[in-house]
Order: sequence, then C-alpha cells, then structure tokens
Amino acid sequence: MDAVERLRRLCIDDPVDDAADDPGWSDALDAHTVSLVRIGALIATDAPAASMRSAIDEAVTAGASLQEIVAVLEGLIGDVGLPRTVAAAPRIAAALGYGDDLVTDSEI
Repeated sequence: MDAVERLRRLCIDDPVDDAADDPGWSDALDAHTVSLVRIGALIATDAPAASMRSAIDEAVTAGASLQEIVAVLEGLIGDVGLPRTVAAAPRIAAALGYGDDLVTDSEI
C-alpha cells in the first residue's frame, strides 16, 4: 500500500489492518529517526518518566547520541512551550543516567 492510500485511510479513521506487521514508517524512516520522533511525541504529550525511559533506551540502542536527544528537546521549545520542555528535561536526564548530577528527586 502506498503512502497516499495510507494517508487516505488515516483521514477516514480506517487504519491499515496489517499495521502491526507492516508499519507505514518501516520503509520510509529508519529506527534511529523513529526513536527521535517518539521522544518528541512523548515530550509533547507530557509522558510519564517510565515511557520516557523506554523511548530513550530505544533511541540509544538505535544509535542516537546525547546531542541528538538534547536537540529534540530544544527543538520543541517553540512548539510545545518552555514549561513543558523544562518539565521533560529531568525525565530525559534521569533516563540517560544524569539524574543524580542534574536534578533533584522531586523533579523526576
């Protein structure tokens, strides 16, 4: 199924039945890119720390660097606002193993 058909089906709330076996991004985006997009989505939705840890682990496994992860965080300031971005920073720091050095327990 091509991208236009996938988009059409999403527009009418009819997701592709075989999405679990053939996700639409599998041939368009690599795992590295998908993991960074997922982090951005979690920041935007103010996801809990456990979700952020899982996404950060996935991103690091896919080869994402600290610089790329921080760039995603900084890149969202204009879209989701500084307060939401700052709220996500301690969860990201903790997931990357910097929690003790950068934040207090009450922030995680």
